[in-house]
Amino acid sequence: MTLLAAFVPVLVLGVAGSAVTVPFVALGPGPTFNTLGEVEGKQVVDVQNAPVQPTSGNLNMTTVSVRDGLNIFEAFGLWADGRYGIRPRSEVYPPGVPREQVDKSNQQDFKNSESNAELAALHYLKYPTVVKVQTVTDNSPAKGVLQTGDELLSVAGRPVGIAADVVDAVRAAAPGTGVPIVVRCGDAEQTVTVTVGAQPQDKTKGYLGVSLDEQPRSAIKVAFNLADIGGPSAGLMFSLALVDKLSTGKLNDGKFVAGTGTIDPDGKVGPIGGIQYKMIAAREAGAQTFLVPADNCSEARQRTPAGLKLVKVDTLTSAVHSLEDLTAGKTVPSCG
Repeated sequence: MTLLAAFVPVLVLGVAGSAVTVPFVALGPGPTFNTLGEVEGKQVVDVQNAPVQPTSGNLNMTTVSVRDGLNIFEAFGLWADGRYGIRPRSEVYPPGVPREQVDKSNQQDFKNSESNAELAALHYLKYPTVVKVQTVTDNSPAKGVLQTGDELLSVAGRPVGIAADVVDAVRAAAPGTGVPIVVRCGDAEQTVTVTVGAQPQDKTKGYLGVSLDEQPRSAIKVAFNLADIGGPSAGLMFSLALVDKLSTGKLNDGKFVAGTGTIDPDGKVGPIGGIQYKMIAAREAGAQTFLVPADNCSEARQRTPAGLKLVKVDTLTSAVHSLEDLTAGKTVPSCG
């Protein structure tokens, strides 16, 4: 009876521990992919209609794995492993938001990062781009004046080379003033005038009410062949791979470099989450150098894996220059 009395609570605990899920997820090192290499027979960064230069070594993008639906024993085991962190599930999957919606949002972020990465690299390499009207907001100042597909050549007398040129020119215009815009539709050019409104966030700045689509002027086509990856943090490494493939010389000198960071079309590198897990994944894969967004440096240097050199970057230009300086044996900005 004594043995039975002792065994029953253990049995109950065992059943509960393996059957009851906890409101936590485990974050840890995820897959890492060489953006200069192939996945399932396809180039991760595939360039068409442009000369592609030889590359070597690794420019690895890194990811964070998320393990959900954990029971008590699994959560404790992953926590004890030391490579994982246990976080409230609500931090990853907000209450009331279906997981499918969260996953869809992450996938859209990834697609946006691909587009931003391409534009950032093309801007860095001085490839010309065209800026077109993608959509016109209902009841906006541009409604009935600009049309989807119009190519914007100049705004308020300022030539348009990139999307930011349009944004800057419109913001500089006082609300209520007429702004001349030269557009091309097909083969025809014309000048139209839009009376700009006021931005909702700042009534002193002009507002046009359109979304813009920036594309390469040349026939170059870029495809990013990674599936089932979410979030925006691959942007920097995608841009570096594209720069490496479209310029002479080997950007990383054939070495194993990994990194992370969001990127915008102007080449600014932004911070990401889970950098400690990405560094673990990179080091376990063989990386010796890791590119860290400047705003993540404080967190990164607290848990740097042994043998991994951290290089601080804040723009695509600074990342390219740091890789060139490493090849030349020069000192580079670090997080240490």
